[in-house]
Amino acid sequence: MDTGGNSLPSGADGVKRKVSYFYDPEVGNYYYGQGHPMKPHRIRMTHALLAHYGLLQHMQVHKPFPARDRDLCRFHADDYVNFLRSITPETQQDQLRQLKRFNVGEDCPVFDGLYSFCQTYAGGSVGGAVKLNHGLDIAINWAGGLHHAKKCEASGFCYVNDIVLAILELLKQHQRVLYVDIDIHHGDGVEEAFYTTDRVMTVSFHKFGDYFPGTGDIRDIGYAKGKYYSLNVPLDDGIDDESYHYLFKPIIGKVMEVFKPGAVVLQCGADSLSGDRLGCFNLSIKGHAECVKFMRSFNVPLLLLGGGGYTIRNVARCWCYETGVALGMEVDDKMPQHEYYEYFGPDYTLHVAPSNMENKNSRQLLEDIRNKLLENLSKLQHAPSVQFQERPPDTELPEADEDRDDGDERWDPDSDMEVDEERKPIPSRVKRESVEPETKDLEAQKGTAEQARGFDTVTDETAVDVSPMPIDEPTVKVEQETLNKASDQMYPKP
Repeated sequence: MDTGGNSLPSGADGVKRKVSYFYDPEVGNYYYGQGHPMKPHRIRMTHALLAHYGLLQHMQVHKPFPARDRDLCRFHADDYVNFLRSITPETQQDQLRQLKRFNVGEDCPVFDGLYSFCQTYAGGSVGGAVKLNHGLDIAINWAGGLHHAKKCEASGFCYVNDIVLAILELLKQHQRVLYVDIDIHHGDGVEEAFYTTDRVMTVSFHKFGDYFPGTGDIRDIGYAKGKYYSLNVPLDDGIDDESYHYLFKPIIGKVMEVFKPGAVVLQCGADSLSGDRLGCFNLSIKGHAECVKFMRSFNVPLLLLGGGGYTIRNVARCWCYETGVALGMEVDDKMPQHEYYEYFGPDYTLHVAPSNMENKNSRQLLEDIRNKLLENLSKLQHAPSVQFQERPPDTELPEADEDRDDGDERWDPDSDMEVDEERKPIPSRVKRESVEPETKDLEAQKGTAEQARGFDTVTDETAVDVSPMPIDEPTVKVEQETLNKASDQMYPKP
């Protein structure tokens, strides 16, 4: 396989990066409910592997500061955020109309600590963006990447779109931000948010055709100023590593050349792995991680986020390995003993072999997709310019001084950042998920659980408009009013 972009330097800098990792020890306690395929417990399992592989000591480890109401309202509607803050399992029967309005209740259930969960995973993504804006190379938030959430609607297990919030933060510092999505499901919430701007390019590789959320046609390319700044790569069942990278590397390589992003957000949904409970792709962990390696090679500030992934032992394997890729460290296939060791039997290895399922993506289909998308990219003559204005103030996260020797900053075996299998849930707030073997019976796929919903052509009134008028000015500063339109103009108070 190719090693990545052409900008990878030789020497030590070609391997090592300054990496910041966000993790809240309570995140594994949140529980969507009995039988629900989304299990935040997988984040704790991932963290346990990182701890026992010795990777935490090579990163800055941060407990995210919870996102505040006003942070969430930079994209989401005020009344939707108020609803998420107030709804509880005990009160939901009294708010049936609101539940239906905001699409909460089935795929997106009400559970104990729902709003705290949203604040936690969104806080990690925004905090990662702040770190990148302050000169860090890579930031990781495996609890984030919930790409289906809309401005006033939950969708596909996602309530708050932490990705959109992180991108808005990055746009304070960078002219252009690239979003790449390798989850098996189309990144519809992020695409829709930035559908009319040329400052954010979205590229989604996903299963298309009778599959949730039903969007992401190759013909969906953006609108108005955003035309050709949305790229969709529709794929069929059984795609393997070789076929995936036949598309991923030339398309992303051309995007990097033409769009020249100042920062990249990579959503690493692990439901595109072989054997996922809700998925139908056939990627190996190394094949999935090759996308991380390729994006890392361009030496552009990189935010790595989680996303889907429902065979949780493989999710933990994947995100552990990809953390090693981010650090430039190879991790042993033989798994160290740890508190979730029994999940990984009978082989107790990090990697699992892909299946022998049929790859329904013919070479002709792949060539047609590749040629069409490269043709679209050829219509972008140059990276868009940005107006010279005052840059908005940085998000005020009460971050600790990194120069101090602080036990919360880096992992310490005696700190509360270590995984503790016996950790008690927060009283009256969070249910502890019982550790039980995963059922081998596949639950209904997202694609058939509910009717696929498309969205109408997104106009300037419905998307996040972050595109100022271009002028010939090399210095990049972005106006506060421009970046805050999501909460000020899109959602006017009655």
